[in-house]
Amino acid sequence: MLPGIAGPADTVAEFAGAWERRTGAVARLAMRQRLYRLGTLTPPEPGPPGGARIATGDDHGLVARWYDEFSAPLPAQMREAPDRWAANRLAHGGITLWETPDGTPVAMAGTTPKVAGQVRVATVYTPVPLRGYGYGGAVTTAVSSAALEAGAAEVLLFTDLANPTSNGLYQRIGYRPVRDFAAHVFEAARDAVPDP
Repeated sequence: MLPGIAGPADTVAEFAGAWERRTGAVARLAMRQRLYRLGTLTPPEPGPPGGARIATGDDHGLVARWYDEFSAPLPAQMREAPDRWAANRLAHGGITLWETPDGTPVAMAGTTPKVAGQVRVATVYTPVPLRGYGYGGAVTTAVSSAALEAGAAEVLLFTDLANPTSNGLYQRIGYRPVRDFAAHVFEAARDAVPDP
């Protein structure tokens, strides 16, 4: 059975309805997202104390743990194994940490390798007790600036539309909405009889 589908919201909704009619599966909306494109990068002022650094193999445990916390609310079909996810991102220098002046990591942001001139900011995460201090905005600004400096023609990111804080933050630092996306997961109908 097809586990789910993600893509432009209207197209995905149409497919999910057709799949339900065809298979009897139940399509459940798992996430609504918005794609943003960076316009003029506007760093938050004042920014929090500290600075950004590229995560290394020594940070693997922290990065895997934070990814696990970040992805915990997602359906299983949309998550990766934390250790594999961390290893893949660290292998290409795709995780940046924001550290306080004493060197304590307080937030992370990932980026994808540049493809066709585009870099995508992915998995921006600040642990719950550290939110509200500007660390997420600072690390997002740092990776966005680094992508531009590395020659990216476009810097993109997706947000969860259920999180108004992140959507507001990204717009304040210069990201502009492009298109809405959705992810649906397919579940067997409750009265379905399993195949023998």
